[in-house]
Amino acid sequence: MQHAISLLALNQIIKETLEFNLEPEYWVIAEIAELSHARQGHAYLDLVEKQGNQISAKIRANIWSYTFRGISSRFKSITGQELKPGMKVLAQISVTFHEIYGLSLTIRDIDPNFTLGERARIRQEIIGKLERDGMMELNKSMLLPIVPQKIAIISSSSAAGYGDFINQLENNRFGYRIHYQLFQATLQGKDAPASLIQAFRDIKISHERVEFDAVIIIRGGGAQLDLDCFDDYELAIEIATSQIPVITGIGHERDETIADLVAHTRMKTPTAAAEFLLSGFKEFEEILQNLVKVLDRNASQIMALEDRKIMDVENRIRQQSNFQIHRAKELLHYKLMQLKSMSAQKVKVFELQLDNLNQNLHRFSLQQVIKSKENINRLELDLFRLDPSTFMERGYTRSEINGVPLHKAEIQEGSFLTTYAKNLKIQSIINKVSKHEKK
Repeated sequence: MQHAISLLALNQIIKETLEFNLEPEYWVIAEIAELSHARQGHAYLDLVEKQGNQISAKIRANIWSYTFRGISSRFKSITGQELKPGMKVLAQISVTFHEIYGLSLTIRDIDPNFTLGERARIRQEIIGKLERDGMMELNKSMLLPIVPQKIAIISSSSAAGYGDFINQLENNRFGYRIHYQLFQATLQGKDAPASLIQAFRDIKISHERVEFDAVIIIRGGGAQLDLDCFDDYELAIEIATSQIPVITGIGHERDETIADLVAHTRMKTPTAAAEFLLSGFKEFEEILQNLVKVLDRNASQIMALEDRKIMDVENRIRQQSNFQIHRAKELLHYKLMQLKSMSAQKVKVFELQLDNLNQNLHRFSLQQVIKSKENINRLELDLFRLDPSTFMERGYTRSEINGVPLHKAEIQEGSFLTTYAKNLKIQSIINKVSKHEKK
């Protein structure tokens, strides 16, 4: 049986072996899994290495307060961001083994340029994959209306960039109005990609009802590493396959994010994104104004041309009218001469007929006068013959009883009889009435 030693002795052997066989310092590539700060200013980390999503190595590390102040200050000045979990770093470390606390690493320096370079490498891998999958131009092929009147905004209501964007839209000097709807999302950190993707999916549901013309991603600047969420592959796929044109106004000047690359249109700032939308309105208004000018000019030209045509037609009508009037006057004069000639002939015929009628009338009148005179003479003769005085001249008398002729009166004995002779009126009384036979 081997000689037994104490745990302390074993740990001392391990410590001495490590110190003898290991270099004083190593540059190690690892990902920060956990990071905490002690009250004294020290930093305690868990460093890991992953194969896919599986942790293949893990070790504790620390950065003493004096060193941490220098490392964190330089890291932030170069990357624009604090050290935080999820970052891949290149750290200068020394291996320490303590008899009580065990194995750990002491971080003496961190190269911020490696973190930026690693980010660039991952970013380029994603861009290459998107290019191979045909995603880079997919959203750009969507038709963006020149006047996008309904837009969906992916941002945070508390983001300064969102406020600048809305202020620019609502207070534009032209008075244009755009309907917008905010879809809340987290804009940095490990939860940001999933939040942004969910916002796109919410927009897809609302689009069936609202029919958005564009999706605007608004952030408003920030540190370079804070924009890592916009380099996410799944988010890039969501933007590229969106059925609505996507405009980015993330607010960074130096580099384009992958979201910018796959989007339909990239603007540098939220304010620039708002100006871009409003410029479409202005351009459309100018197009309309130019069309109005062209329409007015064309209308004027057409009216001038039509005026000339009308004048030509008017002249032709006037010439034809004058010609027709002249012909009509000649025809009227000819007809008038014909009418006068025919009228004169008719008048002569009527005069002859009238003379004939007059002569016939005169002759007929004389005949009628003669006949009338003859009739009058016969009537006078008849009247003369029928005149009672004529009969009385011959010795006849006329008798009446009470003014009634004798042949009509009722004759009775004792009646008074009045008899008229030529110059006499005889009153008598009837004594006897008798009938006599005609001879």
